[in-house]
Amino acid sequence: MIARLHALLAERTDPFGLSPMQLLDRDAPGGLDEPGRTSANRHCRLLEAADGWIALNLAREDDRAVIPALTGTSGEPWPALEALARTLPAAEFRRRAVELQLPVAVLDEAAPLTLAAPGGRLVPRMVVDLSALWAGPLCAGLLARAGAEVVRVESLRRPDPTPQSSPRLDALLNGGKRRIVLDLASEEGRAALHALLRDADAVVTSARAPALARMGLEPARLPHLAWVTITAHGFTGEGAGRVGFGDDCAVAGGLVRWEAGKPRFLGDALADPLTGLDAATRVLAGERGLIDMAMARVAAAWAERLA
Repeated sequence: MIARLHALLAERTDPFGLSPMQLLDRDAPGGLDEPGRTSANRHCRLLEAADGWIALNLAREDDRAVIPALTGTSGEPWPALEALARTLPAAEFRRRAVELQLPVAVLDEAAPLTLAAPGGRLVPRMVVDLSALWAGPLCAGLLARAGAEVVRVESLRRPDPTPQSSPRLDALLNGGKRRIVLDLASEEGRAALHALLRDADAVVTSARAPALARMGLEPARLPHLAWVTITAHGFTGEGAGRVGFGDDCAVAGGLVRWEAGKPRFLGDALADPLTGLDAATRVLAGERGLIDMAMARVAAAWAERLA
């Protein structure tokens, strides 16, 4: 399936001077394992529920810390999580995990969006990149490759860990951008950001709506911008507010392989690079206003294409 995915991606990555392998590859901390029931980065696992499958991602220490509240037990989390999952319908397990702000997904829960048609060349003059990790920075990095001036705003208080954890990936995502550091908790930092946005044509963000609103950043207040919002399950609508990462979002979209009738992870955090690519393609195709990029829905679209 990965070979077929590469073949389908080729026409979309070639205009950016990238191969599908370059798009999907990263230097993750500690290296990557062969994906199976556990994700390549070892943080996410597929759990069998009473009526289906769940992906739970424990990429953050804070996530591991709340597992006793979910399972009622302490110690190594995965055996307790597997035992709990077997007793519950998948949707009920997801409901309980979402209440604790855990990155969780039910297999194939997301509806696919329509992928953007490749080939657009409406390059924005200036893009402000407020995003972190993989999908958002990739979107802005691809726009830089297409000829846009991209200003990457890095938070003084909450720096993106990618330069330290994955320097090779950081070079690919952010090497063509102008970087500035702002204290976005201060009035001066927010004023500097607003000045940048007044001169920009597009902004890329991976923050949720309430966090942006606290800084006075809302699509309705800056309507001249193309707002590329990259989230797990949607900037607006029923999925707004749910957290997620590339592996669990891929499972939400059904982007998995099957082995002896059981789902297994396909690739490494695939929803991230696929979403970054489709988001950049939409901007180059001329989409403006709110471009709501839910990683789970992008994964569902690619699963549909691979079916």
